[in-house]
Amino acid sequence: MDLNRLSAADAARQIAAGRITAEELVRACLDRIAAREGEIRAWAHCDPDAAIAQARAVDRAGAKGVLGGVPVGFKDVIDTADMPSEYSSPIYRGHRPRADAACVALVRNAGGIVLGKTVTTEFAWRVPAHTRNPHHLGHTPGGSSSGSAAAVADFMVPLAFGTQTGGSTIRPAAFCGIVGYKPSFGTINRAGLKALAESLDTLGILARTVEDCALLAHAVSARAFPDFAAGLTRAPRIGLCRTPRWKDASSDTQALLESAAASLSGKGAAVREVDLPADFARLYEDQVLIMNYEGTRALAWERFNHPELLSEDLRNTFAAAAATPREKYDEAMRHARRCRQLFAGCFADCDVLLTPSAPGEAPAGIGSNGSSLFNRTWTLLGAPCVTLPAGRGASGLPLGVQFVASYDEDRRVLLAAEWARRALAN
Repeated sequence: MDLNRLSAADAARQIAAGRITAEELVRACLDRIAAREGEIRAWAHCDPDAAIAQARAVDRAGAKGVLGGVPVGFKDVIDTADMPSEYSSPIYRGHRPRADAACVALVRNAGGIVLGKTVTTEFAWRVPAHTRNPHHLGHTPGGSSSGSAAAVADFMVPLAFGTQTGGSTIRPAAFCGIVGYKPSFGTINRAGLKALAESLDTLGILARTVEDCALLAHAVSARAFPDFAAGLTRAPRIGLCRTPRWKDASSDTQALLESAAASLSGKGAAVREVDLPADFARLYEDQVLIMNYEGTRALAWERFNHPELLSEDLRNTFAAAAATPREKYDEAMRHARRCRQLFAGCFADCDVLLTPSAPGEAPAGIGSNGSSLFNRTWTLLGAPCVTLPAGRGASGLPLGVQFVASYDEDRRVLLAAEWARRALAN
């Protein structure tokens, strides 16, 4: 049995039952990293000796906690006290924070192993690093949670944290053929996260199963773990939502979404078409304006003191956003608030929306992260989202389908996604 291929939930159960040890699991993950990291380039920092020492400590203590002995990767915009946090910027080369981010401390407290830091784009913004898609090394894994998605997809680690300010958890999960979960805004505490946009930044989870996403969210937020056995007895009501940008989805994505809707209907789900209110179309541009306006101010110290160490793309973004009148930002924020109030009404006749995870397959080359077009609206609305791998495109790379629920309905979206996963697998 390849222990590194175990799900996090199964691994935790096996460690608790004494069938395997945390050290054995961590060593299996480290062996996979040693074999594949030269090609995938998913890790910004990984210290095998430190990881094994953590695992041995967990084994001696009896694998206490809901994550007892399970290794976790952390996107390198999340602070760690015992390893570098460099945010993919030369400004922070060798930077060692004094404290763990809240989610890191909570993972340790739940018995998890901090396996290392995964590669991010520059400050979790647009400029990619060097990570490659495990399904095809010539294609991007997506960003900005590039390393987290690639490491989980390549069986280097069962769980990893990402972040999402636009589409940085859902999109790379879809490109890499794994499960991605962006919780409702504010579900996971952001203390110790290198901020980009304070009204948008959300800690997300990358895993290979829906259950694992729920497990990690439970461990760090105390959000109730869904009862998947009891909660899957009723088929969900699904709203097929093509969104106002349907024409920007590839033909493969359009066909996949419609095929998934038909399959889920055939398995007993009540599926109906749902159109978003007309003024929601503005949210695509609102999200970009808000992200750029807030990000330019969040990184004020870096742009004022070390502009020469920023990428040209980021400098140009800063220059444009710094010239944006405050009134435009305020109006975008007011519009977003109005849409959040209306959003709950979209679920009058459905439990979740079914919508694209990304425009299509991961683009060729590693100089781009791909488009966040099908994620921006949900991020700005603060809605919980789950993407599932559900097919392959013309180039043979993974495609995903995304489930979205109303704000704070995380249990509902996780249960619906797991129901759909089982239905589509049969």
